[in-house]
Amino acid sequence: MTGPLATGVIVASLVIAAFCLVTTVMKKSMNMFHLVALAALEIALLVLAGIGIAQAAGGNGPAELATFIGYLVGVLLIPPAAAFWGLIERSRWGPAVIMVACLAVPVMIARLQQIWQGTGV
Repeated sequence: MTGPLATGVIVASLVIAAFCLVTTVMKKSMNMFHLVALAALEIALLVLAGIGIAQAAGGNGPAELATFIGYLVGVLLIPPAAAFWGLIERSRWGPAVIMVACLAVPVMIARLQQIWQGTGV
């Protein structure tokens, strides 16, 4: 997995989480910016997944390929699930749901990197 791209995705996810925290504290509901931010995060995750799958298919993958693929699929499901839940929850807690999801993404990416390096199996 590419370190700079993964780091960029982690930073972006944390910035979105911080924005959602501010939105929640201000008692505002979810708006279009939240959806656009989640879409951008999902695109970045799809690029990261594509690179990871291409490298794994080329024989440069982790020893625990099934675990890696499981985490990869899991992290790809987080932003759409957060967007769906945030749209349903029209109170101030919609952005809070997105914040929690955006805090889960860096954890999943860190775990993916551990699996890739063979240190977290």
